[in-house]
Amino acid sequence: MSEDRRQILGMLAEGKITADEAERLIAALGEPTGPYADPRPDPRPSRAKYLRVVVDSNDPSGPAKVNVRVPMQLLRAGVRLSALLPVQAREQINAALARQGMPFDLSQLRPENLEDLVDQLSDLTVDVDDSHAKVRVFCE
Repeated sequence: MSEDRRQILGMLAEGKITADEAERLIAALGEPTGPYADPRPDPRPSRAKYLRVVVDSNDPSGPAKVNVRVPMQLLRAGVRLSALLPVQAREQINAALARQGMPFDLSQLRPENLEDLVDQLSDLTVDVDDSHAKVRVFCE
């Protein structure tokens, strides 16, 4: 046990801080909390678990607030399922995407490529403000 953690637990035992405050301080140290936790720090940055889309209306008479949280696991599963699409369906989807100005070939999408994309999405933040709504897209 580190000296910092020992001090926090001592302050908790003496009643100088609450259990919630002790928990926040220990979490801020970034140390493992479970009895079987690996004491080595994780070298990978924390991975985003959700893609969020939030729309707030600036117009009081406008539509209600929208808050969509898409699990990244759903994206991963979708890529795996795209491999099951029949060739004709995949060609129709690719053609529809091309007509919309997105020349993309679904057959080139692989799970290993998706992991790179998901890792980069953690840095994604899109804010759109106009007179009618505020849109935010981000990962958490």
